[in-house]
Amino acid sequence: MTVESTGAIGLVLARPARLLGVEPFFMEFIAGIEERLAERDLSVLLHVVADHDAEIAAYRRWAARGLVDAIVVVNPTADDPRPDVLRELGFPAVVVGEAGAPDLPEVRTDHAGPVAAALGHLLDLGHRRIARVTGPSALLHTRARTAALLSGCSTAGVEPTIVEGDYSEEAGAKLTAALLRAPQPPTAILYDNDVMAVAGLAAAAELGVAVPDRLSLVAWDDSTLCRLASPALTTMSVDVHQFGVVVAESVLERIDGVPVAPRWSPTARYVPRGTTAPATI
Repeated sequence: MTVESTGAIGLVLARPARLLGVEPFFMEFIAGIEERLAERDLSVLLHVVADHDAEIAAYRRWAARGLVDAIVVVNPTADDPRPDVLRELGFPAVVVGEAGAPDLPEVRTDHAGPVAAALGHLLDLGHRRIARVTGPSALLHTRARTAALLSGCSTAGVEPTIVEGDYSEEAGAKLTAALLRAPQPPTAILYDNDVMAVAGLAAAAELGVAVPDRLSLVAWDDSTLCRLASPALTTMSVDVHQFGVVVAESVLERIDGVPVAPRWSPTARYVPRGTTAPATI
Protein backbone atom coordinates (compact mmCIF):
# COMPACT_ATOMS: atom_id res chain seq x y z
CA MET A 1 0.00 0.00 0.00
CA THR A 2 1.42 3.41 -1.01
CA VAL A 3 1.18 6.22 1.53
CA GLU A 4 -0.06 9.42 -0.07
CA SER A 5 2.33 12.35 0.25
CA THR A 6 1.28 15.39 2.25
CA GLY A 7 3.41 17.58 0.01
CA ALA A 8 5.28 19.07 2.97
CA ILE A 9 8.40 18.61 5.08
CA GLY A 10 8.22 19.93 8.65
CA LEU A 11 10.76 22.24 10.28
CA VAL A 12 10.25 23.64 13.78
CA LEU A 13 12.58 26.37 15.03
CA ALA A 14 12.70 26.66 18.81
CA ARG A 15 14.00 30.20 19.12
CA PRO A 16 12.64 33.69 19.78
CA ALA A 17 10.66 34.81 16.73
CA ARG A 18 12.37 38.24 16.88
CA LEU A 19 15.70 36.59 16.05
CA LEU A 20 14.31 34.98 12.92
CA GLY A 21 13.63 38.39 11.45
CA VAL A 22 17.18 39.68 11.86
CA GLU A 23 19.36 36.58 11.54
CA PRO A 24 19.85 35.67 7.87
CA PHE A 25 21.05 32.09 8.44
CA PHE A 26 17.76 30.25 8.63
CA MET A 27 16.11 32.11 5.76
CA GLU A 28 19.03 31.17 3.49
CA PHE A 29 19.01 27.63 4.85
CA ILE A 30 15.27 27.19 4.24
CA ALA A 31 15.62 28.65 0.74
CA GLY A 32 18.16 25.95 -0.06
CA ILE A 33 15.85 23.22 1.22
CA GLU A 34 12.90 24.65 -0.71
CA GLU A 35 14.90 24.86 -3.95
CA ARG A 36 15.60 21.12 -3.92
CA LEU A 37 12.19 20.08 -2.62
CA ALA A 38 10.42 22.12 -5.29
CA GLU A 39 11.78 19.70 -7.89
CA ARG A 40 9.51 17.11 -6.29
CA ASP A 41 6.54 19.47 -5.69
CA LEU A 42 7.27 19.50 -1.96
CA SER A 43 7.56 22.50 0.35
CA VAL A 44 8.61 23.36 3.91
CA LEU A 45 6.03 23.73 6.66
CA LEU A 46 7.78 26.10 9.09
CA HIS A 47 6.72 26.61 12.69
CA VAL A 48 8.51 28.93 15.15
CA VAL A 49 8.13 28.15 18.85
CA ALA A 50 9.70 29.18 22.14
CA ASP A 51 11.29 25.93 23.33
CA HIS A 52 11.63 22.17 22.84
CA ASP A 53 8.41 21.41 24.73
CA ALA A 54 6.46 23.48 22.24
CA GLU A 55 8.43 21.89 19.38
CA ILE A 56 7.50 18.40 20.57
CA ALA A 57 3.86 19.44 20.90
CA ALA A 58 3.99 20.56 17.27
CA TYR A 59 5.37 17.17 16.23
CA ARG A 60 2.49 15.44 17.99
CA ARG A 61 -0.09 17.67 16.27
CA TRP A 62 1.49 17.09 12.89
CA ALA A 63 1.52 13.33 13.44
CA ALA A 64 -2.12 13.27 14.55
CA ARG A 65 -3.23 15.29 11.53
CA GLY A 66 -0.87 13.75 8.98
CA LEU A 67 0.46 17.14 7.93
CA VAL A 68 4.05 16.34 6.88
CA ASP A 69 6.00 13.51 5.25
CA ALA A 70 9.16 13.99 7.33
CA ILE A 71 10.84 16.26 9.87
CA VAL A 72 14.09 18.24 9.71
CA VAL A 73 15.56 18.51 13.22
CA VAL A 74 17.97 21.39 13.80
CA ASN A 75 20.21 22.48 16.66
CA PRO A 76 20.77 19.20 18.57
CA THR A 77 21.36 19.74 22.28
CA ALA A 78 22.79 17.78 25.17
CA ASP A 79 20.19 15.25 26.42
CA ASP A 80 17.98 16.14 23.46
CA PRO A 81 14.45 14.70 23.95
CA ARG A 82 13.39 15.03 20.32
CA PRO A 83 14.89 11.84 18.80
CA ASP A 84 12.95 9.67 21.27
CA VAL A 85 9.69 11.48 20.50
CA LEU A 86 10.16 11.17 16.75
CA ARG A 87 10.94 7.48 17.18
CA GLU A 88 7.75 7.07 19.25
CA LEU A 89 5.68 8.86 16.60
CA GLY A 90 7.27 6.90 13.76
CA PHE A 91 8.17 10.11 11.92
CA PRO A 92 10.89 9.90 9.26
CA ALA A 93 13.45 12.51 10.24
CA VAL A 94 16.85 13.94 9.33
CA VAL A 95 19.03 15.60 11.95
CA VAL A 96 21.08 18.65 11.02
CA GLY A 97 24.07 17.99 13.24
CA GLU A 98 25.09 15.08 15.44
CA ALA A 99 22.40 13.94 17.86
CA GLY A 100 23.94 10.57 18.67
CA ALA A 101 20.79 8.73 17.57
CA PRO A 102 22.03 5.85 15.37
CA ASP A 103 18.65 5.33 13.70
CA LEU A 104 18.33 8.96 12.55
CA PRO A 105 20.27 10.09 9.45
CA GLU A 106 22.49 13.10 10.09
CA VAL A 107 23.95 15.88 8.00
CA ARG A 108 27.14 16.56 9.91
CA THR A 109 29.31 19.67 10.13
CA ASP A 110 33.02 20.04 10.77
CA HIS A 111 33.25 22.62 13.56
CA ALA A 112 36.76 21.85 14.79
CA GLY A 113 38.55 22.48 11.49
CA PRO A 114 37.13 25.96 10.85
CA VAL A 115 37.65 27.06 14.47
CA ALA A 116 41.28 25.92 14.23
CA ALA A 117 41.62 27.82 10.94
CA ALA A 118 40.17 31.03 12.40
CA LEU A 119 42.35 30.75 15.48
CA GLY A 120 45.41 30.07 13.34
CA HIS A 121 44.87 33.26 11.35
CA LEU A 122 44.48 35.31 14.52
CA LEU A 123 47.61 33.79 16.06
CA ASP A 124 49.54 34.46 12.85
CA LEU A 125 48.51 38.11 13.19
CA GLY A 126 50.08 38.15 16.63
CA HIS A 127 46.91 38.05 18.72
CA ARG A 128 47.23 36.46 22.14
CA ARG A 129 44.28 38.01 24.00
CA ILE A 130 41.49 36.23 22.15
CA ALA A 131 37.81 36.09 23.09
CA ARG A 132 34.84 34.21 21.71
CA VAL A 133 31.16 35.21 21.90
CA THR A 134 29.24 31.95 21.59
CA GLY A 135 25.73 30.84 20.90
CA PRO A 136 23.73 29.04 23.63
CA SER A 137 25.95 26.56 25.46
CA ALA A 138 23.33 23.78 25.39
CA LEU A 139 23.76 23.45 21.62
CA LEU A 140 26.13 20.66 20.63
CA HIS A 141 27.70 22.70 17.84
CA THR A 142 28.46 25.49 20.35
CA ARG A 143 30.19 22.94 22.58
CA ALA A 144 32.15 21.53 19.64
CA ARG A 145 33.41 24.98 18.64
CA THR A 146 34.31 25.82 22.23
CA ALA A 147 36.21 22.56 22.64
CA ALA A 148 38.13 23.24 19.42
CA LEU A 149 39.05 26.75 20.52
CA LEU A 150 40.19 25.60 23.96
CA SER A 151 42.29 22.85 22.41
CA GLY A 152 43.95 25.18 19.90
CA CYS A 153 44.59 27.86 22.48
CA SER A 154 46.07 25.34 24.88
CA THR A 155 48.51 24.20 22.22
CA ALA A 156 49.45 27.82 21.53
CA GLY A 157 49.82 28.69 25.21
CA VAL A 158 46.95 31.15 25.06
CA GLU A 159 44.14 31.53 27.62
CA PRO A 160 40.96 32.55 25.75
CA THR A 161 37.96 34.35 27.21
CA ILE A 162 34.65 32.71 26.35
CA VAL A 163 31.28 34.37 26.97
CA GLU A 164 27.84 33.02 26.10
CA GLY A 165 25.37 34.88 23.91
CA ASP A 166 22.06 34.02 22.26
CA TYR A 167 22.73 35.10 18.65
CA SER A 168 20.96 38.43 19.19
CA GLU A 169 22.09 41.97 18.46
CA GLU A 170 21.61 42.81 22.14
CA ALA A 171 23.92 40.01 23.27
CA GLY A 172 26.58 40.94 20.73
CA ALA A 173 26.63 44.58 21.83
CA LYS A 174 26.44 43.94 25.57
CA LEU A 175 29.04 41.18 25.68
CA THR A 176 31.48 43.02 23.41
CA ALA A 177 31.23 46.15 25.54
CA ALA A 178 31.88 44.12 28.68
CA LEU A 179 34.92 42.44 27.11
CA LEU A 180 36.37 45.76 25.98
CA ARG A 181 35.91 47.34 29.43
CA ALA A 182 37.90 44.55 31.11
CA PRO A 183 41.33 45.39 32.60
CA GLN A 184 43.00 43.27 29.91
CA PRO A 185 40.60 43.53 26.94
CA PRO A 186 40.94 41.14 24.01
CA THR A 187 42.68 42.21 20.85
CA ALA A 188 40.56 39.78 18.80
CA ILE A 189 37.00 38.48 19.15
CA LEU A 190 35.47 35.53 17.29
CA TYR A 191 31.65 35.48 17.10
CA ASP A 192 29.31 32.55 16.53
CA ASN A 193 27.07 34.42 14.08
CA ASP A 194 26.86 37.52 11.92
CA VAL A 195 24.34 39.50 13.96
CA MET A 196 26.40 39.44 17.16
CA ALA A 197 29.52 40.38 15.19
CA VAL A 198 27.88 43.40 13.52
CA ALA A 199 26.57 44.51 16.91
CA GLY A 200 30.04 44.01 18.37
CA LEU A 201 31.53 46.21 15.67
CA ALA A 202 29.07 48.97 16.58
CA ALA A 203 29.81 48.54 20.29
CA ALA A 204 33.54 48.92 19.67
CA ALA A 205 32.94 52.12 17.71
CA GLU A 206 30.79 53.52 20.51
CA LEU A 207 33.60 52.88 22.99
CA GLY A 208 36.19 54.46 20.70
CA VAL A 209 38.03 51.17 20.06
CA ALA A 210 39.31 51.29 16.49
CA VAL A 211 38.70 48.23 14.30
CA PRO A 212 41.00 46.75 13.07
CA ASP A 213 43.79 48.97 14.47
CA ARG A 214 43.17 48.01 18.11
CA LEU A 215 40.66 45.17 17.78
CA SER A 216 40.16 42.42 15.21
CA LEU A 217 36.72 40.85 14.73
CA VAL A 218 35.74 37.61 12.98
CA ALA A 219 32.09 36.75 12.23
CA TRP A 220 30.55 33.39 11.32
CA ASP A 221 28.28 32.47 8.35
CA ASP A 222 28.99 35.45 6.04
CA SER A 223 25.60 36.90 5.19
CA THR A 224 25.10 40.22 3.42
CA LEU A 225 25.33 41.86 6.85
CA CYS A 226 29.06 41.13 6.92
CA ARG A 227 29.72 42.62 3.50
CA LEU A 228 27.66 45.76 4.16
CA ALA A 229 29.27 46.52 7.53
CA SER A 230 31.86 49.30 7.69
CA PRO A 231 34.52 48.06 7.67
CA ALA A 232 33.36 44.84 6.04
CA LEU A 233 33.66 41.93 8.46
CA THR A 234 36.23 39.19 8.20
CA THR A 235 34.27 35.95 8.48
CA MET A 236 34.19 32.20 8.54
CA SER A 237 32.09 31.93 5.39
CA VAL A 238 29.52 29.15 4.96
CA ASP A 239 27.49 28.41 1.82
CA VAL A 240 24.25 28.32 3.81
CA HIS A 241 22.04 27.92 0.73
CA GLN A 242 23.97 24.82 -0.35
CA PHE A 243 23.75 23.55 3.22
CA GLY A 244 19.96 23.56 2.82
CA VAL A 245 20.19 21.76 -0.52
CA VAL A 246 22.34 19.03 1.07
CA VAL A 247 19.81 18.57 3.88
CA ALA A 248 16.98 18.31 1.35
CA GLU A 249 18.84 15.53 -0.47
CA SER A 250 18.90 13.48 2.72
CA VAL A 251 15.23 14.22 3.41
CA LEU A 252 14.21 13.02 -0.05
CA GLU A 253 16.11 9.77 0.42
CA ARG A 254 14.46 9.34 3.81
CA ILE A 255 10.91 9.71 2.50
CA ASP A 256 11.71 7.50 -0.49
CA GLY A 257 12.64 4.73 1.92
CA VAL A 258 16.12 4.24 0.47
CA PRO A 259 19.39 4.27 2.47
CA VAL A 260 20.37 7.84 3.32
CA ALA A 261 23.90 8.64 2.20
CA PRO A 262 26.29 10.13 4.78
CA ARG A 263 26.51 13.87 4.12
CA TRP A 264 28.44 16.86 5.43
CA SER A 265 27.49 20.51 5.25
CA PRO A 266 29.77 22.90 3.32
CA THR A 267 32.86 23.66 5.40
CA ALA A 268 33.31 27.20 6.72
CA ARG A 269 36.31 28.98 5.20
CA TYR A 270 38.20 32.04 6.37
CA VAL A 271 37.51 35.18 4.30
CA PRO A 272 39.66 38.16 5.37
CA ARG A 273 38.15 41.62 5.01
CA GLY A 274 38.47 44.88 6.87
CA THR A 275 38.12 43.84 10.51
CA THR A 276 41.32 41.89 11.03
CA ALA A 277 44.89 43.21 11.25
CA PRO A 278 48.10 42.45 13.15
CA ALA A 279 47.90 42.90 16.91
CA THR A 280 49.52 46.13 18.11
CA ILE A 281 49.36 45.58 21.87
